[in-house]
Amino acid sequence: MFSEAEIAQAVEQLGRIRKEIGKVIVGQQDVVDGVLVCLLAGGHVLLEGVPGLGKTTLLRTLSRVLRLRYSRIQFTPDLMPGDIVGSMIMESDAAGSRSLRFQAGPIFSNLVLADEINRATPKTQSALLEAMQERTVTSGTTTHELEAPFLVMATQNPIEMEGTYPLPEAQLDRFLMKILVGFPSKDELTRIVEYTLHREEVEVHQIVDREDILRLRAMARQALVAEHVRGFAVDLVMATQPGTPFAHPRTTKYVRYGSSPRGAQALVDCGRVRALMHGRMHVSVEDIQAMAANVLRHRIIPNFDAHADGETPDTILGEIVKTRAAAVA
Repeated sequence: MFSEAEIAQAVEQLGRIRKEIGKVIVGQQDVVDGVLVCLLAGGHVLLEGVPGLGKTTLLRTLSRVLRLRYSRIQFTPDLMPGDIVGSMIMESDAAGSRSLRFQAGPIFSNLVLADEINRATPKTQSALLEAMQERTVTSGTTTHELEAPFLVMATQNPIEMEGTYPLPEAQLDRFLMKILVGFPSKDELTRIVEYTLHREEVEVHQIVDREDILRLRAMARQALVAEHVRGFAVDLVMATQPGTPFAHPRTTKYVRYGSSPRGAQALVDCGRVRALMHGRMHVSVEDIQAMAANVLRHRIIPNFDAHADGETPDTILGEIVKTRAAAVA
């Protein structure tokens, strides 16, 4: 177990990371925290929001603060799998002999931005998602490992859906979180405009490096999860399962398919990171509650009645979490 001094140092480092990112990203603290949680939990994140909300800037800034390799992939209908993972190329030496060499693609980075992932064809999407799941890329008979930490932050535009290829539910399930990026408040928008008028280059300092991130990840994995906290996470997921004795009334009425077992695993993993951020080495029910919406919203599929009544995954989850929290209070 880690000492109090080590825990305090971890909290201080995470606070400085958030503060440094805040020099560039105005507001959106929940989004910043969510991406950090995914990075430390070893998962990937899907951001949904209209263009211009700073999604691309966030990951680029994070790479500078953490000194991690960053790459950006703009997804388009003509993007091929080889454009992401890499391909074999023929090269000649001075003697004229030829040989095949693997040319690594942009997936070989620590932080990968998959911009507008729903604009690429399913074949290209699956190439990225396979690398996300396996943390390896296979070319011919050779398997190439992806360096840890490895985070894919995919974005999609919820408005302009013409000519897109929505991610299948099984592939959505591979994202640890789905975070909704909202429009800034009036005060935040005023600050953004002021930054634009001044046109001052914001200097961002490196706070930690790759080894520090791996150490913070190892610390988070040591956080204790009591039996009643595990039970709360399991109960939340079971409450999303229609047709079972554990289903919430909203689930029975509005949910077609509930969360997979990955949802319960993700709740615990993300809860551990949140606990560390708050200076604790034990996970509380409040940690699970705070993570529930981001972790489960893309893992439940509403039915037709939900769409007809204006229900969304967030409104359904809100009632489920409220009911389960009252039961354990």
